[in-house]
Amino acid sequence: MTWLRAFEASARHNSFSAAAEELNLTAAAVSQQIRLLEKQLGVRLFDRLPRGVALTDIGQAYALPVRKSFSDLQQATEGLFARLQRRVVRVRASISWAALVLAPRLAEFRELHPEIDLRLSTFVWADRFEMDNSDVDIRWGYGDWADGVAERLVHEHAILVCHPTDALKLGCGQGAPDFSGTRVHQVIGFESEWQRLSEHFNQALPARLMTARYDSSLLAVLAMISGGGAMILLESFARPFLESGQLVAPFSCRLPMNGAHYLVQPEGGSGRLDAQAFCRWASALYSS
Repeated sequence: MTWLRAFEASARHNSFSAAAEELNLTAAAVSQQIRLLEKQLGVRLFDRLPRGVALTDIGQAYALPVRKSFSDLQQATEGLFARLQRRVVRVRASISWAALVLAPRLAEFRELHPEIDLRLSTFVWADRFEMDNSDVDIRWGYGDWADGVAERLVHEHAILVCHPTDALKLGCGQGAPDFSGTRVHQVIGFESEWQRLSEHFNQALPARLMTARYDSSLLAVLAMISGGGAMILLESFARPFLESGQLVAPFSCRLPMNGAHYLVQPEGGSGRLDAQAFCRWASALYSS
């Protein structure tokens, strides 16, 4: 390898002296290594000129695969081992928050913190850390988990949204929504929000709603976009769909939520600087 390094540098510079300076050797040492390589191969790789050296035909042919081999070796080393030196932050989030809030902004985090290897996994419901497999959780609840330190991300509000074709069915502009002819997409665990909505409008819900139920807001909103209907959705989840026109908010009612999304870190783990960097960035998502 020493002989080959001397050969590759000399071939690139067409000079033993320049190669010696690059390799922190003397020109005599580089010349000796080239002679040993030529003796080993049984061919002359360089023509010695009055000023400098020049590759022979066989030397020129040999220089290309040697240079490529060094390049491949460098790329393999960086690809396999440089990554191990990056700091890993393992984040778990509810599947809806991860898909609708976090994923569209991940490139921004990676640009700000290229030294952090962010590893994301999802859950539907989580109320505790499991087997030390997370540095930060993003959970929905009330911040009263006993297994970690919780920090609320934002005060959440929910709004009534619907497929654009259902806005007139709901009675848009007529004071109160009419659900009698509209399919309602309901997220399990948020049933009480429908009662709160009816109380806001001082209107009883129909005795029999056409209801479809889902264990996540993500599934409910995707089903509504493709098949129509209405649902109560967190504003932070609804924003990209409202901006794209896939959904509309036919009424101005905003329901303040008792629960919220929280950043949760294990006890004793909140001092990690790289995890704190993610938490500061995630908190800023709601102020940008």
